[in-house]
Amino acid sequence: MSVERSQLANGLTVVSHAMPEVETVSLGIWIGAGSRSEGQAEHGVAHFLEHMAFKGTARRSARDIAEEIEAVGGDLNAATSVDATAYYARVMRKDMPLALDILSDIILAPIFDHNELARERDVILQEIAASQDSPDDIVFDLVSEAAFPDQPVGRPILGTAQSVSGFDRAHLGAYLAAHYHAPNMVLAAAGAVDHAALVAEAERRLAGLIATTTPQPESAAYSGGFRRSAKPFEQTHLVLAFQAPHYRHPDYFAAQILAGALGGGMSSRLFQEVRERRGLCYSVYAFSTGLSDTGMFAIHAAGAPDRAHDLFAVIRVELERAAEGGFDAKELARVKAQLKMGLLAGLESSAMRAEQLARQILVHGRVLTTEELIDKVETVEAADLQSLVECLLVSPLSLATVGPILHVARFEAVAEKFTVPASKAA
Repeated sequence: MSVERSQLANGLTVVSHAMPEVETVSLGIWIGAGSRSEGQAEHGVAHFLEHMAFKGTARRSARDIAEEIEAVGGDLNAATSVDATAYYARVMRKDMPLALDILSDIILAPIFDHNELARERDVILQEIAASQDSPDDIVFDLVSEAAFPDQPVGRPILGTAQSVSGFDRAHLGAYLAAHYHAPNMVLAAAGAVDHAALVAEAERRLAGLIATTTPQPESAAYSGGFRRSAKPFEQTHLVLAFQAPHYRHPDYFAAQILAGALGGGMSSRLFQEVRERRGLCYSVYAFSTGLSDTGMFAIHAAGAPDRAHDLFAVIRVELERAAEGGFDAKELARVKAQLKMGLLAGLESSAMRAEQLARQILVHGRVLTTEELIDKVETVEAADLQSLVECLLVSPLSLATVGPILHVARFEAVAEKFTVPASKAA
């Protein structure tokens, strides 16, 4: 694996993976700060700042940014998550300097033009409104709030209509100044890239980044609880979740495999039992997400309002069955194969590879080899999954529902039996 890594004098990490078989390069700048780095009065500012980065700099108007990257056939985008913010591009090999110049410009010299800010605020308010038309978005926001109440990690990344409406240039500038520091950032590239040339361009364009470290975000404390929205959707969506390993925890990969075994595909236990055998819903799946200090294991299902209580009860039974009986070798091998396939397929995409490089450095401080990743998957045993399910079941439950529920009393009775008091979980 031709991964090369360097560090500029200001602390910025530059990492690249040359892929000789491709003619394009994916590159981006990742910042180790996202929505969880926001103060109470800043809810949504990380996402707002990401939007405004494309709306003009000291050297380029918003239109100039769009036209310059598209004139060479490239594309430019950005994303905000709980733990990180990313600005990235994909261009042909010869246009790497231009792409990095634009990325550097929007991070180092955004002007936050008043008119552009007002227009982008309207765009984000529409984005927030659109999320409130999506039961999936609502139910995941609610379960995060239930799991981590009154904390940045439990708040929607987009912010609220009220918080976004109050932001001005000062809010955006303050967040950028506090968190966009070189030691907390990674420039990553994959594809048709020459590492020495990338480092030289980075030294030319990113030496002006602040060299001091950034403040650590507020620690997350999993709590658990129940949130419900009775918005008039046709179907009922529910998510039940538990505290799960963070992404540096030894059991992180066990949690990924457990999610696959329970609800990771058409052959998974929940899909077969809940959807295929009983017809209780049209969608059911499980996943485990990790942050730097905590995680959440979640099961999502959606179906008819009059089947919600049965759906919830069967999911509970399947979790208890897994805790009592564990998983067989064939099941474990199938899920490992699925996970390894996903890991290896990601290496074939220059965009995914650049993101992987950046995230691994932000998370682990180094790039993990493919052999290490595969080994982390292979060393998980059936007993590890069974033990993890047992741990989940003594974690306080986080439960969120969206849409109508018929026989509410019956549903709540089932949910109450599944709720573990904090005293017992401790």
